[in-house]
Amino acid sequence: MGKNLLLEYSEHLAVQIELLCRKINGNSNILFQIRKSSSSVFANISEAQYPQSLPDMLSKFKIARKECMETESWLKLMWATNIIEEADYKEYRNLCGRIRRLLTVSCITIENKINNT
Repeated sequence: MGKNLLLEYSEHLAVQIELLCRKINGNSNILFQIRKSSSSVFANISEAQYPQSLPDMLSKFKIARKECMETESWLKLMWATNIIEEADYKEYRNLCGRIRRLLTVSCITIENKINNT
């Protein structure tokens, strides 16, 4: 079986966001929220690996896509408020974009399978 890029990228995102948050002083709501959303991306993609059905897998992927967008929003807020450097913002924003694009393609594929059965 080949590499599962969605799973790899989402795990990398969750790990990197956690490590980034640990370096930041303070206990802000932003840190709590970005940890939550980025780990949810990974958790939902992980759950989708063993779905009960195609609609279940589709649901997990759609939730992961929403959480990925939320993670991007928190990153933007962190950068705009000088909590993180622009380089970190761009790196993790780009990773979120990569994950979202893969999720979108996967959702389209699953929807086509569901509609053709």
